[in-house]
Amino acid sequence: MVEGVRLVAQNKKDIDAGIYISNRLLKSGFNLIKLINQINLKEEAMKIKAIKTFPYDGVWRDLIFIKVETDEGIYGWGEAGTMGRDRANEATIHEIEHYLIGKDPGQIELHWNTLYRDSYWRPDYTLLNALAGVEMALWDILGKSLDVPVYKLLGGEFHSRIPVYNNAWYFSPTSRAKTLEDYGKLAKKAVAQGFKHLKWDPWWDPGTDYFIGKKDMRWAKECVKIVREAVGSDIELLIEMHGRFSPEDAIQAARELEEYNPYFIEEPICPDCSVDALARVRNSTRIPVAAGERVLTRWGFWEFFEKQAVAIAQPDIVHCGGISEMKKIAAMAQVSYVGFAPHISEGPVEVASLVHIDASTPNLLIQEFFYPDMPLYETIMKDPFPVPKDGFIELPTKPGLGVELDEKALTGKPFKYRPGLVLGGLWGEGLRTFAQR
Repeated sequence: MVEGVRLVAQNKKDIDAGIYISNRLLKSGFNLIKLINQINLKEEAMKIKAIKTFPYDGVWRDLIFIKVETDEGIYGWGEAGTMGRDRANEATIHEIEHYLIGKDPGQIELHWNTLYRDSYWRPDYTLLNALAGVEMALWDILGKSLDVPVYKLLGGEFHSRIPVYNNAWYFSPTSRAKTLEDYGKLAKKAVAQGFKHLKWDPWWDPGTDYFIGKKDMRWAKECVKIVREAVGSDIELLIEMHGRFSPEDAIQAARELEEYNPYFIEEPICPDCSVDALARVRNSTRIPVAAGERVLTRWGFWEFFEKQAVAIAQPDIVHCGGISEMKKIAAMAQVSYVGFAPHISEGPVEVASLVHIDASTPNLLIQEFFYPDMPLYETIMKDPFPVPKDGFIELPTKPGLGVELDEKALTGKPFKYRPGLVLGGLWGEGLRTFAQR
């Protein structure tokens, strides 16, 4: 009799627990009934049937958008692009297509590891860019098939909205800062738009490379001073160095700028310098050092954390390998108490993917955003996401990544290669050509 009562009580607890879990899942947006139906009623998993690419003229760089289609009519959007390598990226995407046709799009880890680990020549920018772009689309499909935003599948929202900084506030598709005074005026304009973090490269106009002469250093220091005076002490200044200085010159430059209290210095030395050299720069300045946009995969990052070479990790979603890989890198950074501030220089699908990663990442500091790209977003996107307001991007509520692109618009502006973004031209003639746009 007593044992029977215990069993009834235990069954009631199990039922109550099941009801509680189901209610919590439903409240979080998780469609439990749809998932059960998919498990019980489907004889076969969804299959990938095609991958389409859309090369696009992205104003100041080329973009590649990816659409992965399935036999159930659900599709996902991705994006892959590395300036000057886009034809190779597109070809690699279609090599990946041969492997994925007929396979279940939900097996993301299996596909990523198979394609990466079974590629003999690795790590490689082209492979990782293509792989990351396709993987974004697979996450988009998974979210849509379960009727939830992707961040729900990555652990849920740790952050209710994503803080962003304005990169390229000093130029637009039609104009740019040409004098030191212009920088001050445009900085004020960016703050008036709601941004509280501004990033720029004060050595951009002189075209400085490797070694910083006194004249170039005076220009850069005066530029930072003018911007600081224009926006006040409450606005954060983020100093880009574009990975082109020697360690000694980077240290000297950082010390010259310390009085203006920058939020960080980014990529202070050449990416082919040793991690030890970067750690020496970090230990030689009070300004936090950020880096990582050209580092490939979690295996590329572990030494940066082990040697405490950075205070802020800046992986780029396509260079590092995609959404899953970014989450793993963020977790590695958290173990070392390193902040997470993802790099971005491409288009809206990559930004949208980062919003989902950022939302579920405890050690997120801030997300990069190119505000001058807003006209491009308005041209190719059907819905206004991701769009910053008052320095933040709100989380999407639609399933998947929450982005929908206009295919007709994507076919209207094909690739347009530009001097400065192709092989061998960035800091020479290409830099001047780019700056004159």
